[in-house]
Amino acid sequence: MKDSLPSIYFYIPKNQWPVGYLPQSPEQYGEWMSFWNSRYGRGKYDWTLQTYLYLTADGLPCKLTDIMPDEGIVISHRDFLSDNLQPLPKLLIICIKVDREPHPYAQLQIVQNNRDEMCARSPNLWQSYPLKFWLQPRLIPRNSSRGDRFTNAAFFGVLDSLAPELQTPSWKEKLSALGLRWEVVGHDRWHDYSEVDAIVAVRSFQVDRTFDSKPPSKLINAWHAGIPAILGRESAYQNERKSELDYIEIADADEAIAALNRLQNDRSLRLAMVENGKIRAKEMGNSQITLQWRHFLTNVAVPAYYSWCTASVWQQQIFLKRRYLILKVNRIQRRFNQILSGQ
Repeated sequence: MKDSLPSIYFYIPKNQWPVGYLPQSPEQYGEWMSFWNSRYGRGKYDWTLQTYLYLTADGLPCKLTDIMPDEGIVISHRDFLSDNLQPLPKLLIICIKVDREPHPYAQLQIVQNNRDEMCARSPNLWQSYPLKFWLQPRLIPRNSSRGDRFTNAAFFGVLDSLAPELQTPSWKEKLSALGLRWEVVGHDRWHDYSEVDAIVAVRSFQVDRTFDSKPPSKLINAWHAGIPAILGRESAYQNERKSELDYIEIADADEAIAALNRLQNDRSLRLAMVENGKIRAKEMGNSQITLQWRHFLTNVAVPAYYSWCTASVWQQQIFLKRRYLILKVNRIQRRFNQILSGQ
């Protein structure tokens, strides 16, 4: 490996560059996003701008840019990268794929689940690497003054990502019969767990839906917030699970009710889950995520950059032609599926 790092860029295109001031530190990012959240989608800025701020705060030399450079390492969210963007002879593109399709020409793909379905099917084609997502900015833990009270259960997230069974009037009625209040927390308060005693988060109760491109963020945030989590059978949660105290897994709405009833009546279980969560939280904080990024850039991205730069023109063209064919096949397949579905 070379002695010095190549230039590292985080790319946000001009047409999606935020208007007004930009945060200058990770601490400012939380306040900035809470102000702009109604205007900009969170994820693409959480993964690019926020990552840039954490890495620069940690002393890693990198730049934020709205112009695609001619050489160096460029890291950007899939939503910021057009399908037709191709790397130049001295440019390595790292696509933050998360829950999107891989970018057809990016040499490396960042995923948020090591069982990501798209990359798992073709590991030799899509060079993918799992990285943890940052904690919820400005996270406020459960207020200790609540003591042993167990009266508030909540879901933190977009309503569309909550199982339909947990959106019905009967679900709220069943919780009310247990003396529990249910709330779907709005995006402006996703950081505030102060009055919450447990979270329930299930995208679907279908057995075959394990959401292999999604992260374990709701679980990790719950550990840091000091509250028990009741979760669906998603691979991201299962990947992190070391014991039954990490979270309660449920298969249907009745099991969710039973889990809440159990937590309500078993103080020792609640305390054990909270104490266990404190231990797990120490393993997964933003400092650990920063180290993951540093390791990825130093030991994966930089060697990949020099490997690409020293490849022959013929080798680079073969790579690009192969990816072009995949892009064309995928577009034809999507169009075919649209015709079949009558769209």
